Amino acid sequence: MKAQERDHLLGLLKHRFEQNADRHKGVSWASVLARIEATPTALKALARMEASGGEPDVIGQDDATGQIIFCDCAAESPPGRRSLCYDSEALTARKENKPEGSAVEMAADMGVELLSEEQYRALQQLGAFDTKTSSWIATPEEVRALGGALFCDRRYGRVFTYHNGAQSYYGARGLRALLRV
Repeated sequence: MKAQERDHLLGLLKHRFEQNADRHKGVSWASVLARIEATPTALKALARMEASGGEPDVIGQDDATGQIIFCDCAAESPPGRRSLCYDSEALTARKENKPEGSAVEMAADMGVELLSEEQYRALQQLGAFDTKTSSWIATPEEVRALGGALFCDRRYGRVFTYHNGAQSYYGARGLRALLRV
């Protein structure tokens, strides 16, 4: 990443961090910046989160490890990460009208992870996300083994967890990413 791109991204992240202090009480920008600078892959993952419309922001810090936790905080599922089936197995199983890719593989390629149901619900405590879209979440193996996958959204002031065939995809369903730095 060129110095100018790096500086622009860091400036954008700092501005978002300062504008949304309620998302990360007790975390300083200096500690965030130090963690980013100490983790070479972090800036690349954050750039990819930003470029695909995720609007990443700090949502906390892991007390046990000290890791800074970033998450997509765009109001809706990031537009650059929609119309995906759940994983590569589901993508392979689709015979017609295949999507461009899958959520699990896209997350891995970006160097991020899908949110768990618990993490998704915790994110919803920080604001109203996915009121018009939905996001795939990490699916327990026992559900995936039966051909299903889980996704969440927020409707009627509540967070809902649903199931669908892992091979399904919709224009309004994407993936929200979580990054530990």
